[in-house]
Amino acid sequence: MGRAEERRARQRGGRRAAPKRHRSQPATGTTPTGPTTGTTPTGPATAPGGRASRSAKPAKPPKGRIRRLFTWKKMLGTFLGVCLLGIGGFIALYMYVDVPEGNPLASKQSNVYKYSDGTVLARVGRVNREMVDLSKVPKGVQHTFVAAENKSFYHDSGIDVKGLTRGLFNTVTGRGTQGGSTITQQYVKNYYLNQDQTVTRKLKEMVISLKVDRRLSKDDILAGYINTSYYGRNAYGIQAAAQAYYGTDASKLDVEQGAYLASLLQAPSQYDWAVAGPVGKKLVQQRWNYVLDNMVKQKWLDPAKRQTMKFTDIIPEDPKGMPGEEGQKGYLVQLANQQLVERLMATEGIKRSDAEAQVVDRGWTITLNIDKKKQAALEKAVKTQLTSKLNPKKRKVDDHIQAGAVSVDPNTGKIVAMYGGQDYFKHYYNNATRRDYQPASTFKPVILAAALEHDATTQDGKPINANTVYDGTSGRQAVDQGSKVGFGPPNEDHVNYGPITVQKAMNQSVNSVFAQMGIDVGMSKVMDTAKELGMDTEGMQAVPAQTLGSMGASPLEMAGIYATLDNHGYKVTPSIVKTAEQKDHQVKMSNPIGSQVISRTAADTVTSVLTGVVDDGTARKNVANNPLRSGQQVAGKTGTSDENKSAWFTGYTPDLVTSVGLFGEDMKKKAHVSMVGATGLLPPPGRVNGGTYPAEIWAAYTFGVTDRAKFDLNTTQGAAVAPTDTPSWTQTPSRTPSNTPSSEPPTSSTPSRTPSQTPSQTPSQTPSQTPTTGTPTTGQPTGGPSDDPLNPDGSLGFGQ
Repeated sequence: MGRAEERRARQRGGRRAAPKRHRSQPATGTTPTGPTTGTTPTGPATAPGGRASRSAKPAKPPKGRIRRLFTWKKMLGTFLGVCLLGIGGFIALYMYVDVPEGNPLASKQSNVYKYSDGTVLARVGRVNREMVDLSKVPKGVQHTFVAAENKSFYHDSGIDVKGLTRGLFNTVTGRGTQGGSTITQQYVKNYYLNQDQTVTRKLKEMVISLKVDRRLSKDDILAGYINTSYYGRNAYGIQAAAQAYYGTDASKLDVEQGAYLASLLQAPSQYDWAVAGPVGKKLVQQRWNYVLDNMVKQKWLDPAKRQTMKFTDIIPEDPKGMPGEEGQKGYLVQLANQQLVERLMATEGIKRSDAEAQVVDRGWTITLNIDKKKQAALEKAVKTQLTSKLNPKKRKVDDHIQAGAVSVDPNTGKIVAMYGGQDYFKHYYNNATRRDYQPASTFKPVILAAALEHDATTQDGKPINANTVYDGTSGRQAVDQGSKVGFGPPNEDHVNYGPITVQKAMNQSVNSVFAQMGIDVGMSKVMDTAKELGMDTEGMQAVPAQTLGSMGASPLEMAGIYATLDNHGYKVTPSIVKTAEQKDHQVKMSNPIGSQVISRTAADTVTSVLTGVVDDGTARKNVANNPLRSGQQVAGKTGTSDENKSAWFTGYTPDLVTSVGLFGEDMKKKAHVSMVGATGLLPPPGRVNGGTYPAEIWAAYTFGVTDRAKFDLNTTQGAAVAPTDTPSWTQTPSRTPSNTPSSEPPTSSTPSRTPSQTPSQTPSQTPSQTPTTGTPTTGQPTGGPSDDPLNPDGSLGFGQ
């Protein structure tokens, strides 16, 4: 019996048969394997003592049903069968699907935008496209698009099998798209199909791409692609894009410009250099370099010439008077489109360029959260308080003043009003969303919020709260664990305050105090809190200089941060889109109100402290004492950046948060400039402080649209729940009890600015801390804020 027979016997559960032996076998000198007793060797051999021989193995059980079912022959047959079915199905699909008639204009429709009450705000829709023959596009520019999107374009079959397989898998599993399409596929999607992310559409795209690649030359396909793609700025096709971004024809583009336009296709709006934030600019430069480096690899560009290429300037957008976007409407439409694009990216897993192509001119009906009356009131406030006072013919600086504002309902997160600039056709940048100016001292409440949230302590171990005393000396070097950190910011006008409480330091916006506080808390914790509250901190360094608000931020961001404080620590992400729907497609927008990101006590304490800024600080003259105020309790913070290039007031009542920013901008030079002397303010100092025009705009708008309301605060600290110390200036005789701020306890008829120390202060406030009344050691004005003709808002600290 051979080995094969032995294995089969074991599989059947049998035993190996003993070999037949001749009687003469023992004579050979071999020893029989069985006992000499004459027993047959059919059973296992037994050694003396009854033990089984080690050479004999027990029989294996029969193979299981699963093992018999999944044999390699059956699996191979199944695989081949599936392949044959797939091939057959693809052949049938290839025979069934025809190349449709291309009609790229047919899918373009006007979008309708409505106010929150359903009345029409704007109808927007016009396709800006001019077809251009590929022969008029320089060869180097043609190569930029191939290098950016599909290096194998000139020798592929029209599809990328790996990319298509990945795309189908991601669509089926709900993971969105991961790119990988060839230029032919993208052209088919743009010209013959649509941007829908479905398995059916992708299969059609594959088949049509194969057929188009056989019917058309590569030049025809490339021409179709660059003429149908969307480049942002309402520009479809390379000719419209060349005009929009460089003010020239496609025939005159150079390789550097072509590389930028090719880069734009990945994320047109985000990569628009004229309005891109720091992240967008970084990404588009990386993409631009990627395109040129690929051209070198493909031997389409000389390496030496590549080293000399520089990123070229982009002209600002000049909207061509698109119907429905005049005045403020264009800014509202722009932000609505942006937020809808981001929502489509999140819910449908598509890339930005595809999402933008789905939104622009696609027949959407988009209802905004904008309140028609509040919008009109905000526009009127900016006009009466600022723009009507600007005279560019008389003062050059007046031509450089830009205003932006965002108003948010903190309980719902709805953007109820927004001011983006003088006119969308005259100033394309949306001042309400731009992030290229410093928020200055409006960032200080974030530092205090971080201190309270993290139970931070001073260098000598004392808890940081509204009554904590700091050294307010101008330029004082901040220290960390006894060592100087090389950072000592001056206060505005270099005023020294000496020992001063956190409440008073917030009222007067004392830089030296908050520089030290940021270090005490830990700048990484401060920036983490800023992110939690709603600031985009990507790329920002956690360094002491950020305590001055030296990062970039927009009125939209600051409104969201303060709305989160107003909403007792629950995250507010301001939203302008209420509903968005097409003929058979409705997008569910995300809830603007999120989870609690800081404790209610911390948020409410900051609010309480900020009421002191209004009633006893830099916003007293134009907010607390505003004749339009009718009992509304107000919290807020002024801000004035270095060199007076921006000025802010972000304030809130219990039911409305509004952030107003003024920015010095030279449009011709594309530069930030000082606003000193605007509207005829006389130097020195002639500054446009946060307590002047920003506060005046805020008050004229807010007090006209809000009712009398009080904050519901869960805190025992701050000006809203405990009267402050002796004021840092002498109260003027004109200050009568009838003007007592609403932040006073209702049971007291004594103004919060009484000369005496109130019993409500904590025991930690010892008599030895008498200097914390805020009287500066040098340079303190003797009159109140309204007494200083050169500084009428009471600004006493750099960066207010």
